[in-house]
Amino acid sequence: QVQLVESGGGLVQAGGSLRLSCTASGRTFSSYAMGWFRQAPGKEREFVAAITRSSTSTNYADSVKGRFTISRDNAKNTVYLQMNSLKPEDTAVYYCAARYSVSGYNTPFKGEYDYWGQGTQVTVSS
Repeated sequence: QVQLVESGGGLVQAGGSLRLSCTASGRTFSSYAMGWFRQAPGKEREFVAAITRSSTSTNYADSVKGRFTISRDNAKNTVYLQMNSLKPEDTAVYYCAARYSVSGYNTPFKGEYDYWGQGTQVTVSS
């Protein structure tokens, strides 16, 4: 069992930056590929970014490429999402997710993730 807790959300003006963190419980964090997803009101939860368990590979949604960066620190059981040049359309609840994974694997498909956090709100004002 893995428990995930997100933090770092808030209100920011367009063009600003935020860094989200997601800390996992347990001793096997390094066995999990990690992902970030977001859900805006009235919309489906969508993929944002993913990272392999050893940070060998990352994957981004086209809408955030060049603006967002996913990273992880396995010693701290934490995955991060650095968000720069934020736009009003980035407003959503952001969720982190974990998938028990073989080395070198990550996925943009929410159905493949085993554990989810409770989410953190990000609001970008124009």
